[in-house]
Amino acid sequence: MSDVRPFRALRPRPELAARLASPPYDVLSSEEARAMAAGNELSFLHVVKPEIDLPPEVDLYSDQVYAKGVTNLRRLIASGVLVREERPAFYVYAQRMGEHRQFGLVCAASCAEYEQGLIKRHEFTRRDKEDDRTRHVAEQNANAEPVFFTYRRRDTINALVEEVVAAEPVYDFVADDGVGHTVWVVPEPLNAALTAEFAQVEALYVADGHHRTASAARVGLERRAANPRHTGEEPYNYFMAVLFPHDQLKIMDYNRVVKDLAGRTPEEFLAALGQRFEVSPTDSPRPRAVHHFGMYLRGQWYRLVARPGTFPADEPVRSLDASILQENLLAPELGIADPRTDKRIDFVGGIRGLGELERRVRDGWAVAFALHPVTLEQLMAVADAGQVMPPKSTWFEPKLRSGLLVRTLDTW
Repeated sequence: MSDVRPFRALRPRPELAARLASPPYDVLSSEEARAMAAGNELSFLHVVKPEIDLPPEVDLYSDQVYAKGVTNLRRLIASGVLVREERPAFYVYAQRMGEHRQFGLVCAASCAEYEQGLIKRHEFTRRDKEDDRTRHVAEQNANAEPVFFTYRRRDTINALVEEVVAAEPVYDFVADDGVGHTVWVVPEPLNAALTAEFAQVEALYVADGHHRTASAARVGLERRAANPRHTGEEPYNYFMAVLFPHDQLKIMDYNRVVKDLAGRTPEEFLAALGQRFEVSPTDSPRPRAVHHFGMYLRGQWYRLVARPGTFPADEPVRSLDASILQENLLAPELGIADPRTDKRIDFVGGIRGLGELERRVRDGWAVAFALHPVTLEQLMAVADAGQVMPPKSTWFEPKLRSGLLVRTLDTW
């Protein structure tokens, strides 16, 4: 089962939503966030990246930064920019990017289910990043940003969501990146039906936001341990999430660029690849299917197709294209044993397009690789097996906006 609950969100007055909503904290550098929020005192970046209100030399993990985030959130509440919902509610959050649309249910998800593995993950987290977000959540006493989950679709849930979105939304705007964001408050009579339907969902899956998820759940578990009168019904036992049916989500490619050819000439490198890949020049570099790759070298695109027998097709992690590329090319041919730490490799999100790979090679990188996007079925198979994907395997678009809904840890 999946234990999800409605809650009384803090949310912006409708006329302020577009000005307040911001990209999530982890898609912008501090410099980019500072520039984006300039002249907009309502931007939620002041809450999720509060270092932008302090001198650039201030350490990102200093007490000042966390205290500033608390001050900024409280300012938005005290000034009436963020207003408390009158009753506990679910929310439907829809996004549109071009022709693509996806509809998620915003709810409070269970810390205990995360601890028990019923909320499944497919990536490792870094302790330093997890510690940082944990402190933000704890000191702000709030889930300032939702996490991004998926589940295997259920027609009965889709039908309830369709009933909600037939009404007028509370927010409907297009952000400056062209992505549309629409939010509905779910009518109270549907709360029980949605709760019951999700109780039939076997598992939730972290799609995007593993660090936010781990941090939010960690705060709840720490407060549980510190409360001798803990009952399990306290608001801190839950954290804010948006749940999307798996067949509505869009995973984009996550590509690689490498600085050098490990001392080989391009001719030697191409010859070596033929042992494990079918290699041919191409004018259509975007991979057509899984186990197909595009490679940009010396101003020319090549198609690489993994040869049968070069990877275990029945293993959910090692059959991923990122694993095939790592085990059959990056490690043996380019000497990149650990892509998490090797400075010779960099990762390029698919939202930037294949032109970005060509640009990076023109600017001095030796070779670029375009990968086919991971499928939701592959992601869930890895998570179901209790395994993790290679680093930088998935890039979800569109990203959720922060600030449209905030959940405090002391209020249902």
